[in-house]
Amino acid sequence: MSPGARESTAAKRARAAKIIRTLERAYPDARIALDFTTPLELLVATILAAQCTDERVNIVTKTLFQKYRSAQDYAAADPADFEQEVRSTGFYRAKTRSVIGMARALVERHGGQVPRTREELVALPGVGLKTANVILGNAFGGQAIAVDTHVFRVSQRLGLAKSDDPDEIHDQLCAVLSRPKWTQTTHLVTTHGRRTCRARSPACPHCAVRALCPWPGKTKPRS
Repeated sequence: MSPGARESTAAKRARAAKIIRTLERAYPDARIALDFTTPLELLVATILAAQCTDERVNIVTKTLFQKYRSAQDYAAADPADFEQEVRSTGFYRAKTRSVIGMARALVERHGGQVPRTREELVALPGVGLKTANVILGNAFGGQAIAVDTHVFRVSQRLGLAKSDDPDEIHDQLCAVLSRPKWTQTTHLVTTHGRRTCRARSPACPHCAVRALCPWPGKTKPRS
């Protein structure tokens, strides 16, 4: 498909299916990078992961999860102490407000348990559509597309969606991607964004889906 060509929805769905099959072969180890053992741990980790690497979050939560084991623990946390405990993840004051506010809402509305519906999740302080979908897809085994920075970038380069709004990207992807693979597709596209379709130096000459990608900004092999 040429960069300026209009693509029908049916054609885009067929191309998307080929892209996902190819990425499955390229990244058989694709999975969520955040470490967690419970829905609450994943919820906290995902909030902390905003504007931060998963690697850094995993370092912080290794200690954090030993100290705070329940929503009640987070709800009762001293904000000043918590800020220092998550400081290295960046935006630590806002993240502290989000985590403690989220935990208090869990205690007040849900008996300290993480709810299993998107509507209830996004109603929690600090929880948007992306975070809710991370929880649904990885803690509860549902099918959900989580539009992180990699999915936002890669899906647009691949011509599968186009918008400045991550929520609109989400809706467009839901329309062209196979629902039974939404969660794994998120992992595949995120992994592709980290390893190959990087923001500043994409490795287009080595890209497994190069032939299926209409992006006009492809990099060329170094001479």
